[in-house]
Amino acid sequence: MMVKFIDAFFSRPYAIILGLIIIFVFGSSSFIQMPKEATPDVDIPMAYISVGYEGISPNDAEKLLAKPLEKHLRTVAGLDKMTSASTEGYSSVTLEFDAGENIDLILDDVRESVDEAKPDLPEESDEPKIYEINISMFPILTVALYGPVPERSLVMLARELKEKLESLPGVLEVEIGGDREEVVEILIDAGSVEAYGLSPDSIIGLVSSNSQLVTAGAMEQSGGKLVLKVPAVIETLNELMNMPIKAADDTSLKFQDIATVRRTFREADGWSRVNGEPSVVLEIKKRIGSNLIELVESARTEIDSYLDKQEQNVKASYLYDESNTVKDILSELGNNVIAAIVIVMVIILATLGFRNALLVGIAIPGSFLLGFIVLSFLNITLNIIVLFSLILVAGLLVDAVIVTTEYADRRLVQGVSRKNAYRDGAARMFWPITSSTATTLMVFLPLLFWPGIVGQFMKYLPITMIIVLISSLLMALIFVPVIGGLVGKKPSKNSSRKVSAPRFYRWILKFSIKRPVITMLIIFGIIGFAFYSYIKEGLGVSFFPDIEPERANIQVLARGDLSATEKDKIVNATEIKLGQPDGVDIIYARSKNAEPNGPRDSIGVIRTVFSDWQLRDPAKTIMDKMRETISQIPGANINIQAQQEGPGGGQPVRIELLGSNLDEIANALEEVLLRMEQIGGFVDVSDSRPLPGTEWMLITNRDAANQHGVSISVIGTMIKMLTRGVRISDYRPDDSDDELDILLRFKKSQRNLDRLEELKIPSFSGEYIPMSVFAKLEPKPKGGDIERKNGIRFMYINADVEEGALSSKLIETLKSELLKNPINKNVQIEFGGEDKDIAETQTFLSKSFGLSILLMIMILMIQFNSFWQTFITMSAIVLSIGGVLLGLWLTGRPFGIVMSGLGVIALAGIVVNNNIVLLDTYNEIRNRGYDAPHAAFRAGLLRFRPVVLTAITTILGLLPMVFALTIKFLDREILIGAPSSQWWTQLSSTIAGGLTFATLLTLVATPALIVFGNQTYKSINYYKNKIFKTHRSQVI
Repeated sequence: MMVKFIDAFFSRPYAIILGLIIIFVFGSSSFIQMPKEATPDVDIPMAYISVGYEGISPNDAEKLLAKPLEKHLRTVAGLDKMTSASTEGYSSVTLEFDAGENIDLILDDVRESVDEAKPDLPEESDEPKIYEINISMFPILTVALYGPVPERSLVMLARELKEKLESLPGVLEVEIGGDREEVVEILIDAGSVEAYGLSPDSIIGLVSSNSQLVTAGAMEQSGGKLVLKVPAVIETLNELMNMPIKAADDTSLKFQDIATVRRTFREADGWSRVNGEPSVVLEIKKRIGSNLIELVESARTEIDSYLDKQEQNVKASYLYDESNTVKDILSELGNNVIAAIVIVMVIILATLGFRNALLVGIAIPGSFLLGFIVLSFLNITLNIIVLFSLILVAGLLVDAVIVTTEYADRRLVQGVSRKNAYRDGAARMFWPITSSTATTLMVFLPLLFWPGIVGQFMKYLPITMIIVLISSLLMALIFVPVIGGLVGKKPSKNSSRKVSAPRFYRWILKFSIKRPVITMLIIFGIIGFAFYSYIKEGLGVSFFPDIEPERANIQVLARGDLSATEKDKIVNATEIKLGQPDGVDIIYARSKNAEPNGPRDSIGVIRTVFSDWQLRDPAKTIMDKMRETISQIPGANINIQAQQEGPGGGQPVRIELLGSNLDEIANALEEVLLRMEQIGGFVDVSDSRPLPGTEWMLITNRDAANQHGVSISVIGTMIKMLTRGVRISDYRPDDSDDELDILLRFKKSQRNLDRLEELKIPSFSGEYIPMSVFAKLEPKPKGGDIERKNGIRFMYINADVEEGALSSKLIETLKSELLKNPINKNVQIEFGGEDKDIAETQTFLSKSFGLSILLMIMILMIQFNSFWQTFITMSAIVLSIGGVLLGLWLTGRPFGIVMSGLGVIALAGIVVNNNIVLLDTYNEIRNRGYDAPHAAFRAGLLRFRPVVLTAITTILGLLPMVFALTIKFLDREILIGAPSSQWWTQLSSTIAGGLTFATLLTLVATPALIVFGNQTYKSINYYKNKIFKTHRSQVI
């Protein structure tokens, strides 16, 4: 049946050639059109809900705002984690969902839950706002706007650009560094308010009632319908200045008589600078799945064309453009793909000849291009994971072609015609090739279901491997044999030529077959030594390889109740002391309030962009120098965090402390910090303890206030005029699409604590009563922000580790210390960061490995129908793992959970292929009537060349990545240690090292196990028959 299937293709060679041409044409088109990006977007849906309530305390915000929202939001489907932050004036809730959930459907569910929660919120609270969150810390494009124009013009221009950029497809949000909210201020003199007997409440009511559009209805007349309107909306500042606020004796008092009306900005909560110069900065972040290169090109075109149309002399400086990085990384990795193909082709050319090399030269691009067609249909981008998968699979996909062409070579030597030789090769090797490819596919199949951030990130590797390996199977069994039948080697009958192996291997093979037990003891002794040495050394584990970063964030921390100006002075002092370090091109500093989910004591950030990696010291060295330079800033602590590549992100160490009492949590956190300091190795430590500060409480005697006719609301209004101002209306100018708040405030010189103590409050009778008569000010410790995780209060610690230290080892030490000396039974301690990532990844990969082994056993039982031969085939996996651990022990490297773990799983599917082909040949020789030792010896000799060739093609194809080499063919240059190659050194080393070790031992161990199994079977049958005969004679 199989022969008929193969014959069907051989009878239509030109149809096969046409199919190959179609694959090349459509595959090339798919490759060109595929979106390009450096690292895959990690699609972890997140939503952020905030609701404001002016003047509310953190405790009240938790009770009145956060808890009602949490109650309704915890029922949203797919919710993984919910955190909330309650601070002065508002509460926010952050929702993190399971990876792969549809963000649009999620936002619909979130809006519905928020609507259900609205009746439980205070009436005076603001409308809840819902946002989609991008978990990326770093924007894809950072643009600084500068020029000799007023600050207001620069901010307005940045806002217009923000609107245009956010309308581009693929842009998630544009953040403006240095933005200011515009308002209209009515600055009134406190003495004039008292002298004219003005009441703030009456002014607010007057302005509000005289600043609205009244639709007075319509009148039906014989001439038609007349619509009547009473327009009274404030349209200009002139109208506001001339608005009467009090009238008496035919005269009216207007705002312009006692106040200054001006259009200005709210007090800034931060400022931004680029290389020390004031500027406004646009930070553009992209949506998940959008084409980064195309998006950046569109954004730059939009910015440049917009600025060209402006008459103002405003210029744009592109501080960071990630598309350049993407192009460099993809170019470097693309060169490595070409290098892997070239290496494989050279090996085939040297061993199998020109015509067979030509066939392999068709198989590799054919498999790749067919894979690109499928990947394109699946809307998968061309990223660093996909490109490495091509490097890994370049050596694997030729294995089947080598086996097919090598068998055809043997038939050609026997004088069989070219067409029949390649047809026989495809038919004879169909099942061995299919089962070996299937076993490889089985190890990658469970990886498709990898959960979480790591799974979303790494899923492109199994997808690409499975698609391209299936494509290579079609090439090896259909396209290559058919084309080989047309242009392959010609028959050259040469009976004297025998397929053999090197003399040293013949000697080793004879020894292993004659003494299988000794051979097995030696091999398993080596494996046992490898396992024992690695475990005894205790090298530990790491999560993901360290990749050379291009950017770093310097987080400036300061504890205390600081004003915006004080914060900016500290950030500026840090910036000045930092200077322009060697290896840093751009420094972008920004002072601002702490982020809702960030450290409470964060007062600003300084973003640094490093020079090209070839022209500078390693980022770790630069960061250590920067840390030393700015370590002694008065009143500040400094954390430096490099851009995190790969899944996970954030700092390696995260410790969360949960409980009900904030004081107990804070004390426990301080104790954990003390233990961390005693252990050592932790750097850039930050935490979320509340900031120390003082707030002034106005203690009011309600009886005295009532006696003087003073209400609490009027007291609050007068105090607001001393602080942020009272909103009395709004105003929409012609040159802006935004509504500007109109604020009534006392003059700046009168807004201070002394004035507060002297403040007089209007009574119902119109008199002004000193506030000291019925109220007094008392200082009290300021209540800190309150954060909750899944409905429980918590605080956290973030930290990095010193160069050369493993976060996993430090965390284990800290856990042991906390287990010996517990802190507080009322406080629960949870470890996140890399510790959580390692545990989750280790659990999944262990299950995946077990499932892969089970699937492989099922395929091998179908192939061989023998438990012993299945065991022999699977023994190669143990040999490969021993090789991996021996390599790690010799180099002193930790086991990388993601990359080394993935490498071990991939190895399981690769190393068994050699055993499958070798055992298939052994079974064929046995069927001819030869005994087991002779068949094993003959199979070893016949399969030596294809086994070694398939291993070498895979190993040498990965070799540039093992040594972190990038071969740039057009520039005729070899780079060492390029960031794109650092991703894959662990995985490449694991596969190449394990495959080398396993191949060398397999060529010896497999024949020995075959003979041992045969001898054992004979011995069992001998003793069984002997026992049976003895028992029978006794019965007779």
